[in-house]
Amino acid sequence: MPPKKAVKEEKILLGRPGNNLKSGIVGLANVGKSTLFQAITKCHLGNPANFPYATIDPEEARVIVPDERFDWLVQQYKPKSVVPANLTVYDIAGLTRGASTGAGLGNAFLSHIRAVDAIFQVVRCFDDAEIIHVEGDVDPIRDLDIISEELRIKDIEFVEKSHEKLVKDTRRGGQSLEMKKMKEELATVEKIIEMLKAGKDVRKGNWSPKEVEVINPLFLLTAKPVVYLVNLSEKDYIRQKNKHLPKIANWIKENATGDPIIPVSVSFEERLAAMTEEEAAEECKKLETKSALPKIIVTMRKALNLGSFFTTGTDEVRQWTIRNGTKAPQAAGVIHGDFEKTFIQAVVYNYNVLKEEGDEATCKAKGKIMTKGKDYVVEDGDILLIKAGAAKS
Repeated sequence: MPPKKAVKEEKILLGRPGNNLKSGIVGLANVGKSTLFQAITKCHLGNPANFPYATIDPEEARVIVPDERFDWLVQQYKPKSVVPANLTVYDIAGLTRGASTGAGLGNAFLSHIRAVDAIFQVVRCFDDAEIIHVEGDVDPIRDLDIISEELRIKDIEFVEKSHEKLVKDTRRGGQSLEMKKMKEELATVEKIIEMLKAGKDVRKGNWSPKEVEVINPLFLLTAKPVVYLVNLSEKDYIRQKNKHLPKIANWIKENATGDPIIPVSVSFEERLAAMTEEEAAEECKKLETKSALPKIIVTMRKALNLGSFFTTGTDEVRQWTIRNGTKAPQAAGVIHGDFEKTFIQAVVYNYNVLKEEGDEATCKAKGKIMTKGKDYVVEDGDILLIKAGAAKS
């Protein structure tokens, strides 16, 4: 008798499922967060006027995700309307030491972080006598420790409340399925507390799918992906050197292995944002450098595990955002909720195939356009035509 096929356990991601995920810019006061946010909103990628639902709060920006594939498709189809993918970014008030106990705007600050799905952590590495550092001097390692500790303390406080309730509920005893589930939850919560008290972030744990199902509804601060933005002076950014960079790289290696670090000069980005696109390109060419903003946006999208599919035609070329691993009916639901319920099939070919062959007709003639059903996992860069039934009224 042949051995049974091993059932592959589907990996569940930390964080809420969804395609409209938000990232927040976080850091101590006076490290360059709000200036970075303003540079993002004013640069040519910021707040696209042609994007629907463009009513945005002062602390919120929708930023175009730069993508050469989208640009190529627009050139190819020359559509009447173009809608690129976007990323929502929030400017979150500066954190201070003691925020976890309510110091400064502590509680508001931490609840704002809880509401986003990922964190841009800005670390100050520039000296400027006119911009006073909240801790007195420039010391990025101390700043990293402060934020890391404040987020962990708040998570411990939050998880301990959940632990207290579960201990109380499981004291009743019994063998019901509900009791078994609560005991499993209690074991996971105890594992989380142990990890946090050992100075480790939840996102760095090795969690089973069942444990992830317990963690996600807790919206823990240390479970969110982090992209570290090292804010340098313009001079240091252009030469890509700064005395603090090796220390920061070591800190991340020890405390947040695998998290991306991106050097940026917020003052330089602010200067570029005040120029036209052509002037900014000319300035970068003259200084033999480039803006870090496109890389920042693309890196965050990757950290959130987001990908894209496209819908194309002479009327519209549009880039849609999905979580990687999304199946065709759920991708169809991003276009319109009814399409998920009434999904029949998807006509699929990838951008790489289209670019290689030159046009749709050649792709079709060579049999490279596929028809896929409900179990098809959409790949990043797929071009889809959704076939759905009529919605029931």
